[in-house]
Amino acid sequence: MSIFDKFRGVEQRLAELQAEGGRNPFSVVIERPLSSTVGIIEGRETLLFGTNNYLGLSQSPRAIEAAVEAVKARGVGTTGSRIANGTQSLHEQLEQRIAGFFQQKHCMVFSTGYQANLGMISTLAGKGDYLLLDADSHASIYDASRLGHAQVIRFRHNDPDDLHKRLNRIKDEPGAKLVVVEGIYSMTGNVVPMAEMAAVKRETGSTLLVDEAHSFGVLGPNGRGVAEAAGVEDDVDFIVGTFSKSLGTVGGYCVSRHPELELVRLHCRPYMFTASLPPEVIAATMAALDDMEAQPELRTRLMENAERFHTGLNKLGLTTGKTVSPVVGVVLETIPEAIMLWNTLLSLGLYVNLSLPPATPDHHPLLRCSVMATHTSGQIDRAVEIFGEAMTRLPASA
Repeated sequence: MSIFDKFRGVEQRLAELQAEGGRNPFSVVIERPLSSTVGIIEGRETLLFGTNNYLGLSQSPRAIEAAVEAVKARGVGTTGSRIANGTQSLHEQLEQRIAGFFQQKHCMVFSTGYQANLGMISTLAGKGDYLLLDADSHASIYDASRLGHAQVIRFRHNDPDDLHKRLNRIKDEPGAKLVVVEGIYSMTGNVVPMAEMAAVKRETGSTLLVDEAHSFGVLGPNGRGVAEAAGVEDDVDFIVGTFSKSLGTVGGYCVSRHPELELVRLHCRPYMFTASLPPEVIAATMAALDDMEAQPELRTRLMENAERFHTGLNKLGLTTGKTVSPVVGVVLETIPEAIMLWNTLLSLGLYVNLSLPPATPDHHPLLRCSVMATHTSGQIDRAVEIFGEAMTRLPASA
């Protein structure tokens, strides 16, 4: 028996995907970005509607210049973890900036958003504790549950009543109860009913962690996310997020009012045993944060674009999530239909993400689209037109 035998099923399925559509949907190469909204794929100019670059700041001139200057002054890496030689003054500056932005006292910066969830959740909820997760939680949250060894209880997606019921069942059990929700769910674009979730937290005395990865920079009067939008920031114990969406860089963070977050640094393995962010990324992230704070109109334009795209797809008869957000999941009935539609879209010059079961809610395949503030109205309309044209090319049996 080979150690690779466990992957033969994936190998066969990948071969079937390529046979059905002619491409490997998980190895698309953007040969060169021309802007935040257009890139070269397969030698053609292609509209980018699958990048999570919500504010278009990956191409920020201010962030690019800051990165260049940091490289010249500090080199390209730290070569160490945050608890060894990997903390430079820039790391502390970024933590202070992020804490200040969220109006919190404490911040930890991680090398990726995945590590932020993995590290915080696994460290906070350990053996003997209870971890209550939305059924549609991101893979990083589920991976954290395995690393931390807490007892996992899943509640129905975006259902505060079900959460309350499950917390009541364990109210007399020893151990901490950590509830984890996401601001915007990454596959469907659904927004958590944050005020109701916060009410459950208050009534049950549990601890609440919100993953604002897809809502940071998107929701709230100042872009602090769903907790700010719902007016319940004081009820949230920990806010986790990433720089790789709205700020267009890479890295993750956790902010909190609890001073014990400083102790977490010395217990959190994904924080302790990995190299810290390089200085150019930190400099670019702070510059992108400057851009975001200086241009609140980006959030307005983003939501206008999301509404325009969402409405356009619905007029074509496509099924999307009910909530309008920059994440627009087009739900399809069969995997062959999803593969053919995705391939046709790309051939026509539109890139979106293909998501297949079991990585999708309700075991339906979907085409996951993400809208940017920097998309023009013309680009939004053209993307809808391409969807319409692609649908006419599907065989009747698809």
